[in-house]
Amino acid sequence: MNDQAALLEIRRYLHAHPELSGHEQRTAALVAGELRQLGWQVREGVGRTGVVAELGPASGPVIGLRVDLDALPIEERTGLPFASKEPGLMHACGHDLHTCVGLGVAMALARDPRPLPGRVRLLFQPAEETAEGARWLVEAGAVDGLSGLYGVHVFPSIAAGSIGVRHGSLTAAAAELEVEVLGESGHGARPHQSVDAIWIAARLISGLQEAISRRLDALQPVVLSFGRIEGGRAFNVIADRVKLLGTLRCLDTALYEELPEWVESTAQQICRAYGGDATVRFRGIAPPVQNDLELTRLLEQVALEQLGRERVLELQQPSLGAEDFAHYLGHVPGCMFRLGVAGPDGCAPLHNGAFNPEESCLPLAVELLSATLRRWLEQHGQQSGAAL
Repeated sequence: MNDQAALLEIRRYLHAHPELSGHEQRTAALVAGELRQLGWQVREGVGRTGVVAELGPASGPVIGLRVDLDALPIEERTGLPFASKEPGLMHACGHDLHTCVGLGVAMALARDPRPLPGRVRLLFQPAEETAEGARWLVEAGAVDGLSGLYGVHVFPSIAAGSIGVRHGSLTAAAAELEVEVLGESGHGARPHQSVDAIWIAARLISGLQEAISRRLDALQPVVLSFGRIEGGRAFNVIADRVKLLGTLRCLDTALYEELPEWVESTAQQICRAYGGDATVRFRGIAPPVQNDLELTRLLEQVALEQLGRERVLELQQPSLGAEDFAHYLGHVPGCMFRLGVAGPDGCAPLHNGAFNPEESCLPLAVELLSATLRRWLEQHGQQSGAAL
């Protein structure tokens, strides 16, 4: 079986056996076993369920590649013969493909007869979906000694066979938001004798959206989305508490730091205007991904050589999605690019039960990243040798 066929088999196995964030033991064991067979030096249990592997001489520069392992709590609706066998779990964000890109790079570099002029480090990261795994790997020393780090993410808006690159800002800063609306319970027949937390919560949801459009700079986009609402105990009892769970995203780092206080103040004003109150809690998910100029230029140059101009797309706008790859960038310069996965009929969006990316993207990503990592080492190994 050739490497491409082997990767396809592994991808389909991983897709059929997804594991949630922080529980990727089976996936990590498979990855570690494949890497050891290829001759990589492997460490397991890094950052809980992560795997870190290295190849190349002990001296010289070190360049890294990060891929993620975890799946999502989503029911699959693709109807594929290798669809998820785990009820309510699915690789709906392409991390099974990312894992196989990492394994493909490991295969390509291990089988290349040319010696590496430095070291390559592969980071197979858990818990990207909960934005915890990157922190775990940083704390475990996984980026110590790295001079640069590459990352990849599938992108349903780009056709398979093409990639998207962007210099500078790629993704947004994101936070998890919890708002508890406080009222006063009472009989459903006499709402005037109570403070209806459900009614106030409805006012709060629309009021915050209106305030964003009227009290914040429209040239600095802010997205607030509530994905869960909880409240009430019985059909005839006015609710005294309602909990709203959502996410807040923006591109500007300075604005991101100001938003928690602004949202809390605005929420309390709205709730108090209707006789209630609010408590607001924030949890930072990830800062924005800012692609390093040098690393991005190098990847783009290699991509142009391999794919041609028409298949290397300059992304005009950043995404308001979040990516915990950003946590590494406070410790090492990095670059993430978008891997096209749309077929002739398009592709369902990420985090959707019908998400079914084109598997033909795998060899492209493997060849591009293998060549980029080697090119980086050749350039920086020469610089290191000249300095000595």
